Amino acid sequence: MNKYQIAIITDETSWSESYLDELIMDFRNMGHEVVCRYKFDKEHAYDFVFLLSCQEIIKPEYLALNRHNLVVHASALPQGKGWSPLTWQILEGKSTIPVTLFEAAEHVDAGCIYLQEDIHFDGTELIDELRSAVGKATCALCKTFVHDYPAVLHHSREQQGEESFYPRRRPEDSKLDLDKSIRDQINLLRVVDNERYPAFFEWMGQRYRILIQKDE
Repeated sequence: MNKYQIAIITDETSWSESYLDELIMDFRNMGHEVVCRYKFDKEHAYDFVFLLSCQEIIKPEYLALNRHNLVVHASALPQGKGWSPLTWQILEGKSTIPVTLFEAAEHVDAGCIYLQEDIHFDGTELIDELRSAVGKATCALCKTFVHDYPAVLHHSREQQGEESFYPRRRPEDSKLDLDKSIRDQINLLRVVDNERYPAFFEWMGQRYRILIQKDE
């Protein structure tokens, strides 16, 4: 097996660090040289750069430094481009979420697709379980790309169909509606983060926080 120079780029505040540590270890065990950075490296060239949970927009001249710049996004591109695709799809009531590995391009989430894997949920998972499933699928896709390279390039396909975009989620999006039942808002409760953007409601001028966890 060929040995590659690999860089993993992620946001410093991303929830993905727990599974990225495992990915880095797996790549190193495969004999590859791996670095992890919070900013895109504009000075050094790599065989593969994985942009995972990374919001940085990279100019084409910097992408050109590397053999491949790869992104993993939890939607059936070109549908669901943009922010927090997993969360938005759970809120839409979806139970099957495609996770897509594709080439970074000048336009956001627009590059050719190499690999895709569906993950399935039963409707009981909370945010940590949802993220864990996406994290595992992300690692699997990244390792498959490297392991099967360059044959994996033969699976490349351009994005087709009408595109759609999800907006950035804000803490205010975790607000519960007192005029709706818990049943009607169960998917919102599934995707809130108890630390970063907890569920809340307002009553008589006061704001109340609700924390959710499974009773084991």
